[in-house]
Amino acid sequence: MTWNFFHEIGRKVIHLTILIVLVLFFTIKNQAGHQAAMLFLVALLIIFLLLEYFRLDLGFKLPFFHQFIRPKEQYRVYGVIFFLTSTIIAFSVFDTPIALAALLMTTFGDMAAAIAGKKYGTTILFRNKTLIGFVAELVTNLIVAVVISLTFSINIYIPIIMAFVATATETLVDELDDNLIVPIVSGFVGQIILFLA
Repeated sequence: MTWNFFHEIGRKVIHLTILIVLVLFFTIKNQAGHQAAMLFLVALLIIFLLLEYFRLDLGFKLPFFHQFIRPKEQYRVYGVIFFLTSTIIAFSVFDTPIALAALLMTTFGDMAAAIAGKKYGTTILFRNKTLIGFVAELVTNLIVAVVISLTFSINIYIPIIMAFVATATETLVDELDDNLIVPIVSGFVGQIILFLA
């Protein structure tokens, strides 16, 4: 299967389902409390771990989703495992605005970088990352920063610094899974700044 721009869009549309997970998380948290919401995330992680067991250990091809797995991910754990793990860590350790900023930057920033980079990127910035992808991600992450700052009334400089950290981390990382490292690193930096403020 030749990997192309349309497969990348398909992957990113699937990644947007994290928004549904976040809505469900906050709904459960408001109705039943933080621990129940965290258990919901862990249950989701277990479900996806089981699916990965069937895919990787038993060799089953998952209908529909199989076509959106990158060639380099065919024999590695899929990114949703790492994203759910980082979501659990973020909501366990970071304040809500910091966790949400880190997760939304990972979702939308990565999506903007991948789509813009695949479609318009010609100048390589670092390894396989393009300049246009970098710029698209940074702009997207800065928009997320402004939205988080206005929604949660936190100092704008905290999510703005997080936006730069998330973009730089995404750009520099290739082999490590960005779904884990980007929200953890950017969230950690944001939380430390919040403590020091």
